[in-house]
Amino acid sequence: MSDPGHRLLDLLAAGAGAEELARVPAADGLVQLAMRIRRTLDAHSRREAELAALFDTASDLARLRDLDAVLRSIVHRARMLLRVDVSYLSLNDAADGGTYMRVTDGSASARFQQLRLGMGEGLGGLVAQTARPYATADYPSDDRFDHTGPIDRAVGDEGLVAILGVPLALGETVIGVLYASDRRTRTFSPDEVALLSSFADHAAIAIDNARLLQESDAALAEVAAANRTISAHHEAIARAQEAHDRLTALVLGGGDVPDVAAAVAEVLGGGIVVHDADGTELGRSGPGRAQRSERAVNASRSSGRAVTDGAGWLCAVLAGPELLGSISLIGRADLDDADRRLFERASVVTALLLLLRRSAAEAEDRVRGELVADLLTLPARDPVSLLDRGRRLGVDLGKAHVVLALRADEVPRARLASMAARSATLAGVHAEGVVALVEVGGDADPAVRPGQEAAAMAARLGTLLGLRVTVGAAGPVSGPAAIAAAHREARDCLRALVALGRSGQGAAAEDLGFVGVLLGDRADVAGFVRATLGPVLDYDHRRGTRLEHTLRVYFANAGNLTRAKDELHVHVNTVAQRLERIAALLGPNWQEPDRALELQLALRLHHLARPPAPPE
Repeated sequence: MSDPGHRLLDLLAAGAGAEELARVPAADGLVQLAMRIRRTLDAHSRREAELAALFDTASDLARLRDLDAVLRSIVHRARMLLRVDVSYLSLNDAADGGTYMRVTDGSASARFQQLRLGMGEGLGGLVAQTARPYATADYPSDDRFDHTGPIDRAVGDEGLVAILGVPLALGETVIGVLYASDRRTRTFSPDEVALLSSFADHAAIAIDNARLLQESDAALAEVAAANRTISAHHEAIARAQEAHDRLTALVLGGGDVPDVAAAVAEVLGGGIVVHDADGTELGRSGPGRAQRSERAVNASRSSGRAVTDGAGWLCAVLAGPELLGSISLIGRADLDDADRRLFERASVVTALLLLLRRSAAEAEDRVRGELVADLLTLPARDPVSLLDRGRRLGVDLGKAHVVLALRADEVPRARLASMAARSATLAGVHAEGVVALVEVGGDADPAVRPGQEAAAMAARLGTLLGLRVTVGAAGPVSGPAAIAAAHREARDCLRALVALGRSGQGAAAEDLGFVGVLLGDRADVAGFVRATLGPVLDYDHRRGTRLEHTLRVYFANAGNLTRAKDELHVHVNTVAQRLERIAALLGPNWQEPDRALELQLALRLHHLARPPAPPE
């Protein structure tokens, strides 16, 4: 019979469902792990499908010109994106201060299709009034909303229960509300709210485009004298539309943040810098440096528009109310309305790209985190499976790696792991700490210094995060069992660094010497003695000599050869020859103060660890 673990992996690779996985005769823990992986993969595929549908929808909307066709496409795509029973769209009426039903998809009630809501009335009136998304799992019983007779009768006539509404906004102006609704109780997740909000941003742009095009066509027919102005306006819209199509196609084609930055910079004729929500630079194109202003970010986030500081422009990158980052334009002190709108559209495309990146990163982080947890917790249970899972992630656990344990008190562990992953082979959160593996040369490569890897990681992350990151290291090692053991050593080294007041630095146990043994979580006396005296002990064992005894007597007599030869009962030349042999084994610096102190401690520990001599 094939190994259950391999059977589960084969089923996962073939896309098997939970029922097939449950029928595999394997340990419950292994089956549960396989089912968790299946759910993670399913969630990732579902999210990818949703975002792909969102991008397809945005591209389709960008090609429509007729307002009615745009509105029908919006509500139909919204219904498909969120898989709901009914979707509909209301537009605000500036004359009477209300919002009225414009288009529905999946609706069967004539009363519902003719509904008008005053500002603040019902869920839709509240969304239109506050420009914020609202969701309810059970609208008829939700007392957060101002229930009116006409609204409740129309909703009841349609049989709607769960409702999600998001604003259709152009800058600070709300032009309507986009809804998704089910005829059963349903809780809309934050991801679904963000998805519909992002779609609503595209929909508002498409509606605005259609309206502007209709107004331009009417103006051309009515006022011939304004032909040049209208033509210029039309050309600006077409240019913005072309740029929007280009950016959307770029994202759909797999482009990343630097690619989008380069395309926007080319269209607007300035430098572009994209930051994430924490201010970390994600990509840039063109000359100049952008000083990201939190004040400008907050102003753009509040207004939903691009803002200027006099020297450049900044637009917040939003997914509904959530801040994903910002995009800065350098070298353009002035922007006309068309270019400003194009710049704002670029922020919408950037939001879609960052949502896709985050979805993919979250799925990959979950899978990598599970591998790290299993690797360090149960390395001997199924090492072959661990090696195979590593290869699937592009990590060869059979190669030599330095193992790093990281700590930064001022930053969440998940963020620290994410930042470490940028320069590590594998990184993740484990127990109360963060672990990273860095692939290096062979296990016996003398050029590999784990302490140097730790110091480099501490410096790099400290610069990126702007705070102190402490890193303990061990290795290089290869294979799951050795990596787990090295992690324990790296963790002990990390604790020793903190105890020594060396937070913000990186080192390995060999850099701390016996101090690391004393301050580590578990004092590895045998390992310290072996690392310090190993060559001498091995020589004595092979040759039947007593170099270890000679070294102990030499130190006990404060390095006095005459007293040492008397205690050893040999000629002074014999003592000198033995010390020359010890120097050849330990290196020429064995008598330097720090090294001599470690040797004396190791000799003492080795002597104490021997079984007591039998009584005579």
